[in-house]
Amino acid sequence: MTRKLFGTDGVRGRANQFPMTAEMALKLGAAAGRYFRRDGSPDHRVVIGKDTRLSGYMLENALTAGLTSTGMNVLLLGPVPTPAVGYLTKSMRADLGVMISASHNPHQDNGIKFFGPDGFKLSDEAEIEIERMVEGEIRLAQAENIGRAKRIDDAQGRYQEFIKTTFPSGLRLDGLKVVIDCANGAAYKAAPEVLWELGADVIPLGVSPNGKNINDRCGSTHPEAAARAVFEQGADVGICLDGDADRVIILDQYGRVADGDQLMALLAARWADDGRLKGGALVATVMSNLGLERHMQSRGLRLERTSVGDRYVVERMREGGFNLGGEQSGHIVMTDYATTGDGLLAGLQFLAEMARSGQPADELVNQFETVPQLLKNVRFGAGSKPLEVGSVKSVIAEAEARLNGKGRLLIRKSGTEPLIRVMAECEDEVMLTEVVDGIVAAVQAVAV
Repeated sequence: MTRKLFGTDGVRGRANQFPMTAEMALKLGAAAGRYFRRDGSPDHRVVIGKDTRLSGYMLENALTAGLTSTGMNVLLLGPVPTPAVGYLTKSMRADLGVMISASHNPHQDNGIKFFGPDGFKLSDEAEIEIERMVEGEIRLAQAENIGRAKRIDDAQGRYQEFIKTTFPSGLRLDGLKVVIDCANGAAYKAAPEVLWELGADVIPLGVSPNGKNINDRCGSTHPEAAARAVFEQGADVGICLDGDADRVIILDQYGRVADGDQLMALLAARWADDGRLKGGALVATVMSNLGLERHMQSRGLRLERTSVGDRYVVERMREGGFNLGGEQSGHIVMTDYATTGDGLLAGLQFLAEMARSGQPADELVNQFETVPQLLKNVRFGAGSKPLEVGSVKSVIAEAEARLNGKGRLLIRKSGTEPLIRVMAECEDEVMLTEVVDGIVAAVQAVAV
């Protein structure tokens, strides 16, 4: 079955347009509820979290209606990070977890992600089955078996207490001045409070959500404001989260950006030294820099690559028994602690290394020399398939021939937005620019 609703990270789109309508959210809720009530037994429960988008209210109510209509009891968490939903699904013995968020996208977008009872995101097979049920007739519960809904007032506090247990018990953050940019998103309360409780001098940004300012010139995709604050306030480090706090970008004391590759390199090295890195490998996607791969090899470690998407990273980690993985964009997955990427958790691990080693941020985030990498996105129109056009295929083939033995080319369709992502790596930066710009121009010519 070809998937029409689910992408690489749940269902996502513009609010009040297909598939992000109240009607579709109700159907998805009913289908997911029926899927997890196949045994017909009573007392099934689901937790629902959301970020701070205005459309979250609409989708939360619609999902609740759909889920309760099939007999699921709904526990409403309110605004919490995506990893909190994964944690609380398992902690509260729920059959299903739901996060309403479009992650780093602007407020006009929203999404629905599902977690299984183990706290991990649903498999492709489960999502396909739920989508099949959406298209069919969903059997509703008898009137006496309709589910209830209850708001959980201390969901954020439960997550905060859990996340502090991941920080080494013998360490504190006293003396560290930390800028934390919460992107006006789901961690706007939790992240500053956790850092303060651990002893940091906290400078919070992006902590005044109004439903429309999530990821708006702030957070991990727009770290400029945090970089200025680090420099102007004389902070030791900056931590930038995205709207649902499942990814992180680190800023050194000069406001310079370090991506997920550098953070993964640091953690992999430290964990290997401590005998904690399972399988002697780090799992990352095809987007991670070639320099990271070379760095791992120089230390006698491996880099296992997957398709783009943290779900595929987690799948490979579980298959191979690995415990560290992530994406260049800042999804860092540590299965010793969490079932999905957790930006605050990853940020705390970096701060713990600062506290333990006494090294400044700029030394810790420069783990390897990056190979010049260029990524450009091209938006395409509905119904357009630019990568299937002959002229585009021809330009791509020529680019691959030029880079053969000199670099790497990756072209893919985004799983969450109508974008073609063109990425290349090459030591020759002139060739790198020519190759990427040539492909971008070819795609733009037909992306209508």
